Parts: sequence; structure tokens; C-alpha cells
Amino acid sequence: MAYLLADLNGMSIKVAKYEGVDRVDLMENNEYGYCSLVKATKQVLDKINVENKTLARITPKEREEKRLWNSVALREAVINAIVHNDYTSEIPPKFEFFDDRIEITSFGSLPQGMTEKEFFEGYSVPRNKELTRVFRDLDLVEHLGSGIPRILRSYGKECFKFTENFLRMTFPALEKVTPQVKELLKVLTGEMNPLELQEQLNLADREHFRRSYLKPALECGVIEMTKPDKPNNRSQRYRLTKQGEQIKKDHNR
Repeated sequence: MAYLLADLNGMSIKVAKYEGVDRVDLMENNEYGYCSLVKATKQVLDKINVENKTLARITPKEREEKRLWNSVALREAVINAIVHNDYTSEIPPKFEFFDDRIEITSFGSLPQGMTEKEFFEGYSVPRNKELTRVFRDLDLVEHLGSGIPRILRSYGKECFKFTENFLRMTFPALEKVTPQVKELLKVLTGEMNPLELQEQLNLADREHFRRSYLKPALECGVIEMTKPDKPNNRSQRYRLTKQGEQIKKDHNR
């Protein structure tokens, strides 16, 4: 912890920005670090705040302003990724912006002994207790396990992906959802199978529907499978996620 909080160290946090929706065309590659992790955290938060642009829409009643991502949830996700990262292998968290989403990846999956159910219910098991104490003293964290519930208030559990060594959070950008996906959200009610969705969209080409509507909607986390463990099941149906419901609600105003 002393090394991570020292004025000079070898740890650097990367914030990358890509053109498109994959990691092919890198536009920016910023590094914040080689200094106290507290200072680096504030620099990362400042950069992400700049990227979290405000979108304005004029309605008959008033001017509505919304940011690409919920500011409270995004801040919680950034700090959680930094504070709970496993630094023993000197692998820092990374933050990546795409045209349609932000991905936040930290090294180290769930703390030993913690279940996913406990994680989502807000139980607090700090991976780095001393680092958590320092961040709490600086009012950067509360140490009450409230970070995950704050994220879940705006984004559903499907935004979290656990692997053996990593935890990744993916938040879709509010206005970066394609027009095709917006059309899909508009017709999706309850649970529907692919054929029902295709008919509602008046699409004859099944492959076009899958490539331009269904697949992008799944990738940006606005819809989910009812049988995620059996993606090719004939009785597979789809429903809106929490983010999808919010985006649909916003566009129906």
C-alpha cells in the first residue's frame, strides 16, 4: 500500500478511447499514474467526467439534459475498480471508451469466499483494507457496501461479467444505441422470441435482423436472453434489461 500511495511508483492506470465498437482503431491512450494512487484516481475521474458528455434535447415543455452515463453509478464503478483491484501482480485496472459503451476492467474476480449473490446485495469485503481506509478518510468511499447498489439502481446485473481473474463492468452509452436497436426496444414487450420480434419489425431477412438488430442489442446490454446458458435453444426468448427499459422510457417521452 505504501508503494501504491507513494509520490513515485511504477503503477499506471490506462484510459483508452476507440473509434467504433471494438479494439481495432485506437484514438487515445492516456496513462494516469507513476504517482500516488489517490492522485491517479482523481485524474481518471476528471478524464471520465470529460468523456461523459451532456446531451440536450428540446421538448415542447423544456430543455432536457442527460449525460451519456449516470454520473453517480459511473463514479462508483471507477472507484470500486481502483480500490478493489488486485495489485499483487502489478496489473492495474483499465478504462475503455467505445462508440456505444464504456468498459471498466479490474484484475481479481470476487474476493475469496464471496458469492455473486452476496456481491450484488452489497456485502462489503474489501480486498485492500488499508487502501479502502485511506480512500474512506478522503471521502472517496464509504466502506458501507453501498457502491454496488448505487450502480444497480441505474444498470442491471447483466453489466457485470466475472471471469476467473477479472471483473468487467460494461455500461451502454445513452444516445449511442443504434437506430435499429431503438426500433427493437420499441417493439419488445414482455418476453418475445426472434420470429415475433422480426415480424413486429416487418423484416423479411432473418440474417439482417440478427446482425443489425438482435446481436447489437445483446452486445450493448439493453436486452437479455431468458435462457442465457442455452443461447441456441429453440424456445429462447428475449426481454428488456434495466438499461433497455430506461432507454425505451426516455425515447417514448
